[in-house]
Amino acid sequence: MSAEPHPKLPPVRLPSDAELARDALVAPLFARAVRLARWAGPHTRVDIGGELAAAQLPEAAAVLGLDPADEEGPVLASQAWRVAVDTGLVDVAEPEEDGDEESGTAAPGEDLALVTGGAPAEVLDLWLAALDTVLADAAVPDLDDLVDALDAGGEIDFDRLDWNPSREADFLDGVLANLYLLTVSGHGASDGPIPLPVLAASMVIPEDMGEPTDAVLEQVSDAMMRLDDQFRQLEPIGLVEFRPVDEALMAEADDEEFAAAGPGAGSSPGEADDEDVSRYGLVRLTPLGLYGIRARMLEAGVTAPAVGELADKGADALLDAVSGYSEGAAQAEIEQWLAGRELQGAVAELLAAARGADEGGPLRRLRCQQALAPAGPEAEPAVRAVLDDAELGGLARVWLSERGVADVPAPDEAMVFWLTVDTIAAQLAADGETEELPLLMQSLTQHHTGFFDQAWRVEHPATAYVLEAMGRMHPDKKAAKEARKAAFKARSRQA
Repeated sequence: MSAEPHPKLPPVRLPSDAELARDALVAPLFARAVRLARWAGPHTRVDIGGELAAAQLPEAAAVLGLDPADEEGPVLASQAWRVAVDTGLVDVAEPEEDGDEESGTAAPGEDLALVTGGAPAEVLDLWLAALDTVLADAAVPDLDDLVDALDAGGEIDFDRLDWNPSREADFLDGVLANLYLLTVSGHGASDGPIPLPVLAASMVIPEDMGEPTDAVLEQVSDAMMRLDDQFRQLEPIGLVEFRPVDEALMAEADDEEFAAAGPGAGSSPGEADDEDVSRYGLVRLTPLGLYGIRARMLEAGVTAPAVGELADKGADALLDAVSGYSEGAAQAEIEQWLAGRELQGAVAELLAAARGADEGGPLRRLRCQQALAPAGPEAEPAVRAVLDDAELGGLARVWLSERGVADVPAPDEAMVFWLTVDTIAAQLAADGETEELPLLMQSLTQHHTGFFDQAWRVEHPATAYVLEAMGRMHPDKKAAKEARKAAFKARSRQA
């Protein structure tokens, strides 16, 4: 799978390997491949290349419960056989090209035993091999187009076909990567399927383009129809849930190209009218599909984290990683990390990892505070142990006070100011300049007369940065002006 060098994606939440393996085994195409592998034996004949002999296709279709007289039955049987061969579920002995044998033979492969006796990870490896076969097939144009493009020597004229195998594979990989990103980024996509026009537009329309031109909409139309065909092929392997384009749609539209581009072609997921856009196709990655695309991305060098993979790491690795996660994903990761540990020791480890005057320190402390939020009274000794810590003392006091613990020492003024700077720096690092942040700034500063006269002296590496942000965002104009002056003093002091 092609990819940009080492990009990092949001974490994905996946079911267990056992659940994913069960999904793989019931995926229609994979299940058919298994049934044909069990059927293969001395009677089975194959052609050069391992393809099932044409005379065997009706019987294979019948084994799969398909109608041999129906044109689709032998086609589905042939596809399932190819998957069985490519995954090692079937071993073939092809006929010699110059030999007397007209056909080769086939038999169940050693890997067939893994279907019922293998570990979930081994079943998933078989499914991933099947997915590779299906993706390769999906990137190939219609067979009729291939036949028309054959030259007299039996070679494919790619120029005439206007098809580049590498380009088509990269296009499909890019589509699936975009679909994965839309699903895991939480921009509404994970709550419902993605409209096909939106996905096609994500591959065609530049991000900085305003209203798409007719020529660009035509490209979106072409891409959308290619995807309609490709997702029809990808659904049986369990990669996606797919609602195809309404076949009656084109006949109803006066402008075919605009109709194919569909409503919302230049929109984000959720912006187009649901009733209209559903006729143009809807697609959603299944949990098994998320697993499969993530596996291909990891192989390509993409950083694609999954919730739960930090459970056996130290607290320093946990806080560093979840500092880049959304709040929900961070909470899920933290809960799994805590689940297998003795709480008091885990709390002490988290607090130790939260220290640091580096740029990431404030956000680590915010995630540490998030991790400690559900902790009960058994965490109190570890929290009390850092009351005198310059970086953690404020956090500890907040945690103890929220639980109504008695005899919590009041913080001195220096700690209050330091905690204020640290809290705002963490919020800026986590979410940027949100609409809620000015209210937080006002709440933290309004109880301290002359706050900005003192704030510029705070010994925190983010002091000037925070004061500059307050100068831009504080809802009180006078306070914002004071913040800007304090920021200048802080920068001068640092210099």
